Amino acid sequence: MDKVSTPLPFREGTGEGLSLARIDKWLWAARIFKTRSIAADACKNGRVSIGGVGCKPSRPVKVGEIIDVRKPPVTYSFRILKTIEQRVGAKLLPEIYENVTAPEQYELLEMNRISGFVDRARGTGRPTKKDRRALDDFLNLEDL
Repeated sequence: MDKVSTPLPFREGTGEGLSLARIDKWLWAARIFKTRSIAADACKNGRVSIGGVGCKPSRPVKVGEIIDVRKPPVTYSFRILKTIEQRVGAKLLPEIYENVTAPEQYELLEMNRISGFVDRARGTGRPTKKDRRALDDFLNLEDL
């Protein structure tokens, strides 16, 4: 007999009603990181913390915990509403976590984008000496 089961993206609680999932899986499933290996590397490198304490990729997360994810220059904060292990669509994300990032962090991000960033067309390669001099002249004119 064929046993067909459709896995649910939301993990049901066990025992005390607490549902657990690995932090690297949850970060990937909640679309905070593009791949699970990137999420695991972020945990290993100390860019992810739970309650202000760094964590390993295998650390279980619980509903209600606050996760801080450092993606320089901003530190994003998320409150877990549901634990999941399978990636879900973007429309379901408000059910998964609440973004509790401070508004100052977004202001910092905007200031970082504006200040000192010179946009170059993708694929143009490294600027030539002439291009660098023209860019330096242009930037020095703004300082006057």
